[in-house]
Amino acid sequence: MKKQSLVQIAEQITAPLEAIASAQRIAILLAIGIGETCVCHLEVALGWRQAYISQHLMALRKADILQDRREGRYIFYRLKDASLLDLIAASARLSGLPAETVSALINTRNNPSCECPQCAPVLIPASSL
Repeated sequence: MKKQSLVQIAEQITAPLEAIASAQRIAILLAIGIGETCVCHLEVALGWRQAYISQHLMALRKADILQDRREGRYIFYRLKDASLLDLIAASARLSGLPAETVSALINTRNNPSCECPQCAPVLIPASSL
């Protein structure tokens, strides 16, 4: 096996960092957090249009940072490696933010304004069972 040069290794390390190097993508990753999140949840959590979010999600998928799953008309996203959140938290500390600031932002899960099956599950009335 050929030994990689320092520059080659640095380039490999840079790829995921470049993919997340915008405030919008960091916000999306924090909103996804641990577990999975649908696009409609991201719309509500971030206050952005679906098309704008989808562009960023596509770039994060292409960079192999996210994976997705379809459930009916909903698409759910999750981080391929949750340690990325540790990297974001470390960056926040380097920026002078307390660790609690970032941990408080990581996906709060249920969002009453979101209509996906995770946030607003369909309840079957007991009388119909």
